[in-house]
Amino acid sequence: MPRTRTENDRDTGEPDPAPSPALAAALERLRLQGAVFLRAEYREPWAYESLPGPVTADLLRPGERRVILFHVIASGRCWVTVGDGERHWASAGDVVVLPYGDQHRMGGTGDAEVVPITTFMDPPPWPQMPVLRLGTGGSLTDVVCGYLHSTDPLFDPELRVFPPAFVVRPPPGPAADWVRANVEFALARTATGGVPALATRLPEMLLVEILRLHLASAPAVEQGWVAALRDPVIAPAMALLHGAPAHRWTVTELARATAVSRSLLDARFREVLGRSPIRYLTEWRMHLARDLLTTTDLAVVVVARRVGYDAEEAFSRAFKRRHGASPRVWRAAAG
Repeated sequence: MPRTRTENDRDTGEPDPAPSPALAAALERLRLQGAVFLRAEYREPWAYESLPGPVTADLLRPGERRVILFHVIASGRCWVTVGDGERHWASAGDVVVLPYGDQHRMGGTGDAEVVPITTFMDPPPWPQMPVLRLGTGGSLTDVVCGYLHSTDPLFDPELRVFPPAFVVRPPPGPAADWVRANVEFALARTATGGVPALATRLPEMLLVEILRLHLASAPAVEQGWVAALRDPVIAPAMALLHGAPAHRWTVTELARATAVSRSLLDARFREVLGRSPIRYLTEWRMHLARDLLTTTDLAVVVVARRVGYDAEEAFSRAFKRRHGASPRVWRAAAG
């Protein structure tokens, strides 16, 4: 089966990118709470739908409306999708992240009826770390699942810093080794009847590393990209740009939509991010285009339209300025 991926998944295939000082500092300040909470053994064919996001959050952290979910693929191959979005494919060593804890569906490579997760998962409290099992007889996909909670603006669904679901493939080296160590630890604790939730720093450190890999190519991290998420003028504008990158934004329209003056919006972008709103939008589009070219088989002209370009030629020129090669050449080099 071809390895099909969808937008904003990260198949890095490159050395670990060195974190910018601004991004490294922001991730170090993250306050995350949570744990690895279960394992799953899925056998082909299989597919399920999770509980709604607020229900899942209240189940794992009573009183909360939202948690961050992640799935580390220990073996096999599977897909995840949120709402009507495309399927994001993941294989052994990949990490699936649902940054806003949205209701989602997961499944394997074969066709299967989608069943509610409640049909094969007992409700907590769990006397020991549970192992969910779905499917019969086919090839195995082994998954270690976890959750985390954070009030950081990075996980504010209004800002849409992240897509609803994305997949990160750590490149060979320390990052991949760290993911593998987390998986082995969770599997070992399950085999020995470990506690139901491994309340250690491992899940927190794992997610921080995965976010670092995912955000490494985001624009303007050196000039204060993370700080902009906390800025009362810039943050609403960023939410609009991230939510509709293909829209033909002008500074005037963006200022009107965020109820600030055009001059103030432009000045704040230049002060905090070191660039104008439209230049930031262009760089954000190229960030998204890079992921689409890497992780999907969409035609270049389709990628161009997804990120706001009617003409493939104009998109190719903009992409080459940002990444040093045309989209076709860059995609071929990325494999």
